[in-house]
Amino acid sequence: MHGFDLALRMLSAMRSPLAEFLRARRQLLSPDEVGLPSGDDRRRTPGLRRDEVALLAGVSLDYYTRLEQGRERRPSDQVLDALARVFHLDAEAAEYLHQLARTRARRCGVDGEDEQVKPHVLRLLDSWNYGPAHVLNRRTDVLAQNALCVALLDGLEHTDNVLRMLFLNPAAKGFWTAWEQEAHRVVAHLRAVVGADHEDPSLLELVEELSEESEDFQQMWARHDVRYRRGDAVHVRHPLVGDLILWQESFSVDSAPGQRLVTTQAEPGSPSEEALAKLGAMMGLVCTSHRRR
Repeated sequence: MHGFDLALRMLSAMRSPLAEFLRARRQLLSPDEVGLPSGDDRRRTPGLRRDEVALLAGVSLDYYTRLEQGRERRPSDQVLDALARVFHLDAEAAEYLHQLARTRARRCGVDGEDEQVKPHVLRLLDSWNYGPAHVLNRRTDVLAQNALCVALLDGLEHTDNVLRMLFLNPAAKGFWTAWEQEAHRVVAHLRAVVGADHEDPSLLELVEELSEESEDFQQMWARHDVRYRRGDAVHVRHPLVGDLILWQESFSVDSAPGQRLVTTQAEPGSPSEEALAKLGAMMGLVCTSHRRR
């Protein structure tokens, strides 16, 4: 796909995020999953047909078609709840659906207000001695990181942005031993934290860049999966200390909307904890934060 064509397609999607979400979720469901006969006819498109969704949601085909075409953008809560049930959305994805229909898009992050990490957050980052830690903004730009995080990611490309590191780094699939699972998590998390805000030019630029350069990202983004990260295990293979399993937790920085402090640690007494200690000793680390230049 040429860059100009892709930019037009992505811009169209961003202008009608509710319609794009409905189309994506419809195409992911099969008739069997919603209790409908699949029939013997060959379907021209994957997933459910519009008339099947309309029937299951209890709305007219014309109304649902207008929703998917972006001509109806203010459905009632009852309609949204019915669509959430049809698409088997969990609580987070259902809330996201309501946001798309209700929340006026907010321009955030365009003037650098989510770029500066406050001194007290940096001190907290420096004091995290249990494992790698970093501060991200909505676009997964790495704004600051502790020394052990720098050591863990040493040698990888695009470490200034988690999404670029995952999708544009040739070594990524060897570093993350469960790369596909990790990539799905980060893409779904981006959808969750961005919410209904699709007018940040820098976000649009990032999505266009990744879609042009990574077919994997393009396919995962098109699914419209929505999920905040919560206590996930991250599996990595470091060239110096081998395999590690690190448990990740992230925390919203309320004094800087859009920023999140992401911490990782190994299970006490585990081989991963020993490997982290070994890595720290090998690098002669002192806990200091590294800010993005």
